[in-house]
Amino acid sequence: MSDVARLADVSQMTVSRVMRKTGYVSQDIVERVQSASAKLGYVHNRIAGGLAGEKNALVGVVLPTLGNRVFTEVLTGITQALASSSVQPVFGVSEYSTETEAALVEDLLSWRPMGLILPGLEQSEPVRRMVEASGIRTAQIMDIDGQPLQGEHAACFGFSQVRAGVEMAEHLLDKGYRRFGYVGSQVDLDLRAAKRRNAFVETIERNGAQLVAERQSDEPSSMVVGRSLTADVLSDGTPPEAIYYANDDLACGGLMHCIADAISVPDDVAIAGFNGLNFLQSMPLKVTTTRTPRYDIGFQAGQYVSGAQQMDGQLVDLGTTIVRGETS
Repeated sequence: MSDVARLADVSQMTVSRVMRKTGYVSQDIVERVQSASAKLGYVHNRIAGGLAGEKNALVGVVLPTLGNRVFTEVLTGITQALASSSVQPVFGVSEYSTETEAALVEDLLSWRPMGLILPGLEQSEPVRRMVEASGIRTAQIMDIDGQPLQGEHAACFGFSQVRAGVEMAEHLLDKGYRRFGYVGSQVDLDLRAAKRRNAFVETIERNGAQLVAERQSDEPSSMVVGRSLTADVLSDGTPPEAIYYANDDLACGGLMHCIADAISVPDDVAIAGFNGLNFLQSMPLKVTTTRTPRYDIGFQAGQYVSGAQQMDGQLVDLGTTIVRGETS
């Protein structure tokens, strides 16, 4: 920094202000410092500055997977929320493992970030203790059904997974279907999908309908998995009139199986997915699904943990929307 200051003919304090973007510095001085930095190949040491100020201009983000399009849109929202500030996101992926999530959280907190974003509400007790003791702004995302983290610096951005399951069940029941199938993937690990599935089944059974066939896969969700599991479900002795899928990838795989095997949708079987992903627009039929606010969840969580958004309450329900397509 002293070399930059000498070349730009300014003080080290001025160089620090330019690098940290704090305080008033004229545009001429900013350009001189940036030019000197470029000539010397100097990169500002944010970690050193963070140690001096106790917190770094970093936001830790833990996601369950990057194999699902849902979380790429969440990440887009987070990064765009942070783009207008000097805060940088640092990502970790747990692959739905509670042990991996705990290790990631501990590692991220060791960097003293200014904020943390976590998926869902089911963190382990050690993780909850670590986060609550840290005192940093923490956003839990994608779910509001459960017990959020406690403390004035914790907030939750998402929607009710239970309500989403109930609303899709009610939609299909209103259409007259009474025999249902379910197709899921990694439901033992994906607790939010399990909440939707259970709420869906409870609702149809409460209304005199039945779950007559169900298939689960331990593999990550994909159209290939959805196509294979749909073939299994429809090969049962009493095939369902409608199939509810854990997500749109699986549902579109199911639709492809039906088209390939000349099974009429929705006359022979109705299909409903979850998430409302953009790629549905390219499908031969408009798929019935639940649209979720993935980008908005990421954006609002990013704003909150960076300090750009103040909260009146600790829980923000961004809701979902049923998309009534041609497959139901």
